[in-house]
Amino acid sequence: MTRLALIHTVGSLAPVFADLASELLPDVDTTSTVDEALLGETIAAGRIEPSTASRLEQHVRTELEAGADIVLVTCSSVGPVVEAIAGRSARPVLRIDEAMADRAIAIGPRIGVIATLRTTLEPTADLIRRRAAAAGDRPVEIVTRVVDGAFAALKAGAVDEHDRLIREALLNLVPDVDVVVLAQASMARVAATLPPDVTASRPILSSPRLAMERVAERLASEG
Repeated sequence: MTRLALIHTVGSLAPVFADLASELLPDVDTTSTVDEALLGETIAAGRIEPSTASRLEQHVRTELEAGADIVLVTCSSVGPVVEAIAGRSARPVLRIDEAMADRAIAIGPRIGVIATLRTTLEPTADLIRRRAAAAGDRPVEIVTRVVDGAFAALKAGAVDEHDRLIREALLNLVPDVDVVVLAQASMARVAATLPPDVTASRPILSSPRLAMERVAERLASEG
């Protein structure tokens, strides 16, 4: 049986991807590894430390050696390391935000990227720039927003305050762009509460479903 390995840095995302796997990849055996320290170390350092990158690669290598046909790392903050690992792998290793970046580029040239952490914002914005340059059809303008205080509120258990800050930031950003990219999947439920008239002509994209659709496409193309 075809096997997909998921590597998470946020434990609460595991059931989200399990549901998507059941829907989109019902005939694929899916396994999950959770290492929240990967993200914690990156946030604390403000960058991806070599030891963090090495441990992530070990997780990927372990899954591939155990027979995984494809690996998806579900954390945008470590995306650059995922790309480096993919370049050394004979089997596909995907970063979660690649498909989302491609969709945003296809929608319009003025792209908003919003995050609660700068360590997540910058890798996603950089990916969009590079994917747009590789596509070569038109330049893009990226408008970035970090929602100050939202991550701290969430860590403190103040979910309502976290959601309020994100909602306000989205309402301010949406009118100025063609499409909004959520650099963190956890913001998707807040985006879903915005009035339909706000998002009707300016889509707000989240990575989990788009990433799993990309996994399905890669598996189909490779037989």
